[in-house]
Amino acid sequence: MAESDPKIAAQDWFTVRKRNARAGLRKLVAIIAENRTDRAEAPLPLHKSVYMSDARNAAEMEHVFRNEPIVAGLSGDIPKAGDTLVFDSVGPSILVTRGKDGVARAFLNMCTHRGAKLVEEKEPWSGPRPRLVCPFHAWTFDPAGQLVGQPGKEGFANCEIGARNLIELPCAEHLGLIFVRANPDGAPIDAAAHLGDFGPVLAQLELHRAEPVKKGILTADANWKFALDTYGEGYHFKMLHASTIGVTHYSDRNVYEPMGRHHRVSFPDLSIGELVGKDESEWPETDYGGVHFLFPNTVIFFGAVTPGVYFTQVFRLFPNGAGRMFCQFAVYAPFGVESEEHRAMCEMAYDATATVVQTEDYRVASNGYANLVTAPDDFHVVLGANEPALHGVHRSIAAACKMPLDQIA
Repeated sequence: MAESDPKIAAQDWFTVRKRNARAGLRKLVAIIAENRTDRAEAPLPLHKSVYMSDARNAAEMEHVFRNEPIVAGLSGDIPKAGDTLVFDSVGPSILVTRGKDGVARAFLNMCTHRGAKLVEEKEPWSGPRPRLVCPFHAWTFDPAGQLVGQPGKEGFANCEIGARNLIELPCAEHLGLIFVRANPDGAPIDAAAHLGDFGPVLAQLELHRAEPVKKGILTADANWKFALDTYGEGYHFKMLHASTIGVTHYSDRNVYEPMGRHHRVSFPDLSIGELVGKDESEWPETDYGGVHFLFPNTVIFFGAVTPGVYFTQVFRLFPNGAGRMFCQFAVYAPFGVESEEHRAMCEMAYDATATVVQTEDYRVASNGYANLVTAPDDFHVVLGANEPALHGVHRSIAAACKMPLDQIA
């Protein structure tokens, strides 16, 4: 059921990123020169039940989180044979392992004897587990899910299911991303088809080289989509992030590039204004960056701490019922940790971003969601035409869970 990561073609990804950074810079200069932002055709009103409905949340859990390919981690989270990570966020507890053959596989974190958890650590735990030993009766499995040790084996003789291997789940590793489908009866994952035209965009990030530096969990008392909305628009920069990105970037300016159910959105910093009216030959070289949304719940920010020194931030948002959410947040050194100074810079990037997201974005999401609870029954949130990425995300989620956005549940 596992599909190993195909060999990633050797390319000069640095040059690819430089070329794409220049193309992106042209788009950013254009929107500042023309005093505009990318827009949807019209605003999109959403009845508050889109965020609050228990029925809609149940549909999202069933159709999206348990049956769509979901990012469980990056290749660098389990770099060596015998490495294992815990993935609990979509309901069933799942283990993702790397076998001796280098293949990433996913299994229910459940001993086939009496159902005990094989690994009791909580996500975002990962580490070496060359043998998965049940803490209850010491049944032992290898990273390929095979039962290799069974104390008291004679007690299970003549029982057809008395010596079962682990229950495997669809899993695919592609472009440095490990996808899992939480339904054991689900179809195999075609990761390339899932990404479509977004694949080449992600390929240049070289996620297969990313080394984890720091991970944690952020929370909000809000629906997961209500929190996710904050990642797709820069309309709030000037007000909500007045002392951080609001100082360095234009507010309410974005370049939105949808690719199927995924997208990239870019926000211009204030230096872009200095390039307006200049010949392109006078523009400086810039680093590639942007906010990459991978349907249905993953946001990957790739950028430079200082010119030429990159970091990768991965946010994976999950429901905890209709009215609460949590985010698995991780920072990676994109091409491996280059020095202790580089590690410290990546750790600082984690700490600074986690503080801003938790105390600003998720604070506003929690307070706003509390207001939705007591708002009139016919209250609608309005996504502006200047927030086009949010439109695309909501429409894609609604289509996947088979509940149109105008359906009040």
